[in-house]
Amino acid sequence: MIEIKKSIKPIKYENAISLLEKRLNEIHTKKNKELIWILEHEEVYTAGTSYNNNELLDKSIKLIKTNRGGKITYHGPGQLVFYFVIDLNKRDKNIRKLISSVENTIIATLKEFKINAFADRKNIGIWHKRKLKNKTKIEKIAAIGIKVKKWIAYHGFAININNNLDVYEKIIPCGIKDKEVTNLIKIKEQKYDFISNILIKNFLKEIKN
Repeated sequence: MIEIKKSIKPIKYENAISLLEKRLNEIHTKKNKELIWILEHEEVYTAGTSYNNNELLDKSIKLIKTNRGGKITYHGPGQLVFYFVIDLNKRDKNIRKLISSVENTIIATLKEFKINAFADRKNIGIWHKRKLKNKTKIEKIAAIGIKVKKWIAYHGFAININNNLDVYEKIIPCGIKDKEVTNLIKIKEQKYDFISNILIKNFLKEIKN
């Protein structure tokens, strides 16, 4: 059984991470079950283990260093964060397969909203092609960052729904200079009220495979 938790009010980043790490230890000692946790964060910039200081363009930003994979990203209102603590000891001990499951979850969910998205082996995350008059622009719609400890995977992914995109001008998001960040409302103006339920459904289907 996987516990599914949804928070209504924005959660402070540090509080969320300490809860995930506590749950990881409880799963390891068989004292608690796996977790999926949907939330929004209060505004925060976080840096993964492979970030570089020159990717922070505005040096006045308070950067929180984290142990997840990846580089610098932003979390804040209008962005859906999908955290999980999943035990790979009872599944395939295969991190690449888990990342593919996350990618497939997001792509399948966006398809239900008539949005085409794709994964990129070179640049982790989920991307969308925007057609302009004379060219195609590739823009990032979801960031993925996963950490594995004792074969238990945690952290997760974040999808931009209707967040402020100006915040990304202060950083080089995920270390990628030549591509921009977008959100779902900019791609297609429609209601995304039930997106968290669809993501959960698709993720559960993926990790059972």
